[in-house]
Amino acid sequence: MVDLPKPMRPDFRGGPVVFLKEVRSELAKVTWPTRDQVIKLTIVVVAVSFVIGLYIGSLDLIMTQVTGLFLKK
Repeated sequence: MVDLPKPMRPDFRGGPVVFLKEVRSELAKVTWPTRDQVIKLTIVVVAVSFVIGLYIGSLDLIMTQVTGLFLKK
């Protein structure tokens, strides 16, 4: 039988103050996007969502029409 490693458990010793200090330390390491990057990527997300919505909506319309043709007979 193969012994699987035990899942690592987080070490919560130190309490909430230590936790919040570590969170602050980790957030300082994050490379945040610039305002221009956020605006451009938001526009991309909205545009792609719109195109996919149109695609799915048109498929739904087509399938509804085809189903309607079969049910009328």
